[in-house]
Amino acid sequence: MTTNRWRGNRSLLAAVLAASTVLSVAGCAREGGSNGASKDSGVAHVVCGATEDWCAATTKKFSESTGVKADFVRLSSGEALARIKAGKGNAEFDVWYGGPADGYAAAGGEGLLEPYVSSNASVIPDKYKDPQGTWTGVYVGALGFCSNSELLAERGIEVPDSWEDLLVPKLAKDIGIAHPSTSGTAYTALWTQVQLAGGDEAKALDYMRKLHPNVLQYTKSGSAPGQMTARGEVAVGIIFAHDCVATMEAGFPGLKVSFPAEGTGYETGGVALVTNAKNPTSARKFIDWALTTEAQEIGPTVKAYQFPTNPNAKVSEKVVPLAGIKMVEYDAVAAGKAKSALNKRFDTEVAQAPKS
Repeated sequence: MTTNRWRGNRSLLAAVLAASTVLSVAGCAREGGSNGASKDSGVAHVVCGATEDWCAATTKKFSESTGVKADFVRLSSGEALARIKAGKGNAEFDVWYGGPADGYAAAGGEGLLEPYVSSNASVIPDKYKDPQGTWTGVYVGALGFCSNSELLAERGIEVPDSWEDLLVPKLAKDIGIAHPSTSGTAYTALWTQVQLAGGDEAKALDYMRKLHPNVLQYTKSGSAPGQMTARGEVAVGIIFAHDCVATMEAGFPGLKVSFPAEGTGYETGGVALVTNAKNPTSARKFIDWALTTEAQEIGPTVKAYQFPTNPNAKVSEKVVPLAGIKMVEYDAVAAGKAKSALNKRFDTEVAQAPKS
């Protein structure tokens, strides 16, 4: 009897242990998430392509609103892509936030981003999000010219309103623009030329070669030419219009924003989940929140005047209306696929990228 009871208890114990093992494994699978990441530590590590102030205000408000911690590293689009690629086997970041969507498209093409369709994404217009869910747009900004009207007057030049206006000899070494390998702003300018040339990359690079003698230097950051223009180092900066408006508000009212009549490109600033994120649950919460009106109304509080993608978000009166600007057809996916090769051609055929 004792032996039989032991055998029965032993069988029961084995069954309980087996069931516990199954539950444990199932629990681990759920805990790891679809991308196989380790247990979420309750913090979202963000690589941020917006301005430093905007990155800080956004991560702070996210933590206050959700209770989830967040930190950030501010990097330009090209630098962010390089860092995410370098950490492919051991992800340094969980979320990529801000910066032109062509960079996200390029990253998605290399498997560096994991598709995630937030429940909040349904309100975002289709043209501002990736059909596969690799990235979702959080703001839109048009590329334009930021001019120092005083310097232009001294040179006897009108405020430029076409791409051809930038090629005049009077503007020799008087234009500021970033390098497309490091800056999403500059790549937008380069891809805009491709679109204006009907997709002919050779013609686009030919225009950039003609522009080259008028460029004082190629900066790493896309917003830097606006500051150069404000300081009088150059007469014209090729930047996103919202960056020029912010510089004007910072104490340089003499700057003028204009747009090329032939058409200009625009950025859709994105947000995306990094592949194999260590904190995928917190990352998804960040993405969900980034698409809300609360998140998209933060920009103007820190002098970031992009147009929100959430149609219910309030639009600052300082945001440049997109309706009055002639835009080129800007396919972020196509731009992303061409990004690496086109940047290499620019580096060899026009100008080398600035060193770190």
